[in-house]
Amino acid sequence: VEGVDFLQIESTYGGREHSEKANSIVEMGRLVRETLARNGKVIVPAFSVGRTQQIVYELHQMTDDGSLPKVPIFVDSPLSVNATEVYRLHPECFNDSIYRYLRERANPFGMENLTYIRELAHSMKLNDLQEPAIIISASGMCEAGRIRHHLKNHIGNPNNLVLFIGYCAEHTLGAQILSGRSPVNIFGEPHPVRAKIAAFDTFSGHADRNELGRYVEALDGRIQKIFVVHGEESQSLALAEKLARMKPGAQVLVPQQADAVTV
Repeated sequence: VEGVDFLQIESTYGGREHSEKANSIVEMGRLVRETLARNGKVIVPAFSVGRTQQIVYELHQMTDDGSLPKVPIFVDSPLSVNATEVYRLHPECFNDSIYRYLRERANPFGMENLTYIRELAHSMKLNDLQEPAIIISASGMCEAGRIRHHLKNHIGNPNNLVLFIGYCAEHTLGAQILSGRSPVNIFGEPHPVRAKIAAFDTFSGHADRNELGRYVEALDGRIQKIFVVHGEESQSLALAEKLARMKPGAQVLVPQQADAVTV
């Protein structure tokens, strides 16, 4: 971007770097295989747009190369189903690797053992499922949607795995689970957390500290002020410190609630 005078920048991962993707996918595959081998279920809280499609694509690749058994996989979220259909209809927007997969192998978001669920009645039938399975459901922070029902039914079983692939804001149910709290309240009732919990930030749609820094380095213009927003306090302050070193001529601010600035 050219001629930048004032910059407002997010800081969700302003003080952190994402894990290396290849290693994360290998580790995720290992955890999923171990869970399925002990007849458990993998519950994946995932945002409907972006994260759901990414995890479906990765699971498809693992199934194709034989590193994952062909177990039932369910995407249980009306919004996720609708969003995935939009993705499928626009291959011109795919990156090179996904487009090549589509051209040479198969629909990246569809396979024989994958079922997309819109209807509530079909979602409820998953409660009676006895065999190992992978259930992907929204919302990613576990604050709303059908994922809460799946957590209620499965988070108490030590054979199961709850796999987080997106960011969970402070105080959300997802953040409570990730922090190790047990029991957690779901629909107003306490539920002990006995399932295995894992998280991978490699699928995040937010840039990490280094990516944000590279973006700012590439900007053109004499930046007067930088406003660091959209992040927990520790992450915002860490990024602000980094940007102050990078742009010594700019005033770097971390706004607080009700702050007002005239530009």
